[in-house]
This record gives sequence, structure tokens and C-alpha cells, in this order.
Amino acid sequence: MRNARRSLVLATVLLGASLGASACTAREGAAAAAPAGKVDINAPHATSPDFVTEPLWIETAAGRIDYRVEIADDDAERQHGLMFRTSMPDGHGMLFIFPQARPQAFWMRNTYMPLDIIYIGADGRIVSIVQGRPFDEAPLPSGAPAIGVLEIYGGKAAQQGIKPGDRVHHRMFGQ
Repeated sequence: MRNARRSLVLATVLLGASLGASACTAREGAAAAAPAGKVDINAPHATSPDFVTEPLWIETAAGRIDYRVEIADDDAERQHGLMFRTSMPDGHGMLFIFPQARPQAFWMRNTYMPLDIIYIGADGRIVSIVQGRPFDEAPLPSGAPAIGVLEIYGGKAAQQGIKPGDRVHHRMFGQ
């Protein structure tokens, strides 16, 4: 049993090293639609029975953009991410946290929604943004070491003026 577990861990590590994580990867569950308007980032809110969201904000040239994010900070959560979800409330996303900064690559296996995949360096700055298409299994690489990945609904980054170099503020960056 111990050797089987070790083999499973090794296979997971090797897969993670080659793909970073499966984009759109956390616990299964559909998110309810959010009302239009500004998100109250301090209000308690759960988008699925197993996840409570936390505040995160992005400092852009145009100003501050607030989000509520679910956290995926262990292998199981990172591998499942947003798979099988069919919607996500406006102003919400998922933040994937890795133990160390390294090149990452996500994919869109079993992901019904288009997503913007925002790779974040150890300093909290966005290193790259890629667009994920539903069900596309092609790797979407970060292009630079990333310790965090923020997934938001597809097209929102461009719509809100989020760009590489912008700073992400969240407790994982000591902010």
C-alpha cells in the first residue's frame, strides 16, 4: 500500500511538473448567479458548499478591481479547480496557490466556461494572462515562474483593463 501511495504521489508530482495544474481545477459544484452591480468583498459568501471566498483585489492603471476568490491550495483542489462548473458569479474567481514559483501550465479539461487564466509571480505582479476555451486540453503556459494563478470569467481581464505588470493584493502575497 505504501509503495502504491508513493507511486501515486510521484505520478501526481510528475504530472504537476509538466502541466502545473489543470486549469479549471477545485471542487465540483455549480455556482449561483450573482446580482448585477458592485461586489461586496467583505460580505461572507460561499459559491459552493465546500468553498468560502476571500477578498482579493487587483491594482490596475485604471484603479482597483475587487474580487471574491475560492482558494485551491492543495493538490486535489488545484487538480479539480473549476471543472464541471457551468457558471460563476460576477466578481468571483478561483485563486490557485503553489508552494513555490515555477513555470505553470493549465488546461481546460472538463471546463464549461471560458476563463482568463492570470499567472502571478511571487511578488504579486501579473506575469501573463491567457484565455482558456471550454474543453480545450492544450497546455496554456505561464511563460514565466508563477506562484499563484487567478481564474476569472473569460474576457473579464481585457474588459476591466487587467494587464501583465498589474499587482494582485491578497494575503498570500503578504498584503
